[in-house]
Amino acid sequence: MLILTCPGHLRRLEEALRRSLPATLPVLGTVMTVARGNPASHEVLVDSWPHFSVVLTRLRPEENKDPGDFYTNQLTAYYRDEGAWRALLGGTEAVGWTRAFQIHGKPDTGIWGGGVCRGTPGSAVTQRVPNPLPGCSSSPVPSLQGVCVWGGCTCRSPRPPHPNLSTLPCSRVPPGLRLAPVSPSHIPLLNATWAFGGNTRSRRFLLRVVQALPSACLLAPHGRPVSWSLLDPLGTLSHGYTLPAWRGQGLSGVTLGALGRVLHARGFPIYCGVLPHNTPSQRAVRAVGFLPQPGTFYTLVVTLPTQ
Repeated sequence: MLILTCPGHLRRLEEALRRSLPATLPVLGTVMTVARGNPASHEVLVDSWPHFSVVLTRLRPEENKDPGDFYTNQLTAYYRDEGAWRALLGGTEAVGWTRAFQIHGKPDTGIWGGGVCRGTPGSAVTQRVPNPLPGCSSSPVPSLQGVCVWGGCTCRSPRPPHPNLSTLPCSRVPPGLRLAPVSPSHIPLLNATWAFGGNTRSRRFLLRVVQALPSACLLAPHGRPVSWSLLDPLGTLSHGYTLPAWRGQGLSGVTLGALGRVLHARGFPIYCGVLPHNTPSQRAVRAVGFLPQPGTFYTLVVTLPTQ
């Protein structure tokens, strides 16, 4: 595998990935984040250059300090040739199978080449996968590694929130609230309300994201956030949440709109992921112009036997 660091090469890769949207959204978002200062310390790998069959993005190995931290150890994958993808999994160390990780993409376009495991869209499926992992028979996969799959819908906005949206109730800042970036002091609240959080590793990940990437929240008069959205290392609008007492007022549209304008100014695609059964979130993102994209995007989480 080759690590792309040249700005010109990264721009050329961006152009190629854009031609395969929306299937390449997680990979493209990460590549663009790397090319624009790389605040999350990821890197971009290809099997060959300039004619590539596989693109893999991952956390830089020197940043991957906790073997059990699948929150921070994020990967994305896209391939054009399944044989090349299987060769990468089985014959290289590009994916660190001795560490916990999560990988994002579409199964039909290259997330795990032939299927590590299959899940129902919108569900979390936990499996105990014997060594070796299908599709990577030569990889040193720990025996009985845990694998979870989350499937969801990706919604994309074809344009930034239009100024005319400011006339809609869902994008107005209600009286008494103030739009601001998320502060590190807010992390305990974000961690406690995150369905997949509530632990030390998730807290550390959220802090890392807030310190490195744009975010938006609405603050009540006492300074406590009541609604928020983050931008993650994959260029995804994520971790959107509104406190129960403040729901039904379109507050998430305000934070999504604020971050959407930031993304547009930087040339990023504007997208987010929503679980199929999360009807309130689907309504919120559609209210500010997001459209469901075809297919199901999956997150595959691999944990160590001790987790």
